[in-house]
Amino acid sequence: MDIQQKRNELMDYKFALDESSIVAITDSRGTITYVNDQFCYISKYSREELIGNDHRIVNSGYHSNEYFKQMWKTIGSGKVWKGEILNKAKDNTYYWVDTTIVPFLNEKGKPYQYVAIRYEITERKRVEQELQKMMTTIIDVQEEERKRLSRNLHDGIGQNLYSHLITINRLMAEVDHPLLHQMHEEAAQLIEEIREISWELRPSVLDDLGLVPAIRSFLSRYSDHYNIDVYFDCVLNKRLSISIELTIYRIIQEALTNIRKYADVTEAAVTIREMEDLVRVMVEDKGKGFNIEKQTYGVGLFSMDERARSVGGELTIAASLGKGTKVILDIPVSKDKEPGLQ
Repeated sequence: MDIQQKRNELMDYKFALDESSIVAITDSRGTITYVNDQFCYISKYSREELIGNDHRIVNSGYHSNEYFKQMWKTIGSGKVWKGEILNKAKDNTYYWVDTTIVPFLNEKGKPYQYVAIRYEITERKRVEQELQKMMTTIIDVQEEERKRLSRNLHDGIGQNLYSHLITINRLMAEVDHPLLHQMHEEAAQLIEEIREISWELRPSVLDDLGLVPAIRSFLSRYSDHYNIDVYFDCVLNKRLSISIELTIYRIIQEALTNIRKYADVTEAAVTIREMEDLVRVMVEDKGKGFNIEKQTYGVGLFSMDERARSVGGELTIAASLGKGTKVILDIPVSKDKEPGLQ
């Protein structure tokens, strides 16, 4: 293939890329040196307005500074970065792009320019947000039904059984009969089972006192029942929304249930940290673990993931055979809804 043929082939590649993608090239400092027509079209800026500027011109303010610091750290070390970015056009409309940034390296292995290739995914993000809203609604309805059933069990059947137990006690004070002792024992057992079911459905302490007292109460009962000591370390200075508190509570509950069933340990740890713009929850054990690459998600793990996503959170599971499992939940708490997509 001669030089002209290679040049023509490169021009064909460029044409295909420009027709299908949003392309920008920057120098090592991030100054824009080239944009294609697709970039101008979606950003509403002219080529003259973009070249010589940097990408802060389309910064929506949605992402944290740390997000872009990590991006620059990655490409500055010569590695390819991939991610989703919400940008703002000149007319103040918002658009999402799936972005790949490729560093071009000089003979010393240092980047001298970056090529960013993007695809607009605004509609996909809108659909994802609608699905998230739907999932949130389903979970909210489920939790309200759990709350109703819990109250009915505790205040209805539970109270009736307790009155029945008082009556048995009065009879036992006057009559000594083995059947009365049996009835007393059975009634007390039923009351305890009703309390357990009511607690599993929705602990009243969660609504009345908040997340931290509810978790402490749950861990106390958990340790008593299953002989697993749980170390609890919490730095949380405020009440969160009930949907977030419920999500954290349920994921801790499910993660500890998995530890009880599969980890084969006598100790576990739950940590909650309030950070700059998110709350991080970690549930960890040093038990059997599993091969995460070969493990398929069961109902419990799927439920945890859906709950996390319903409040805009992210669930990460780290595990290895013989070294235990760590469940990490990150929930943003200071961000408003995504601009332009409400």
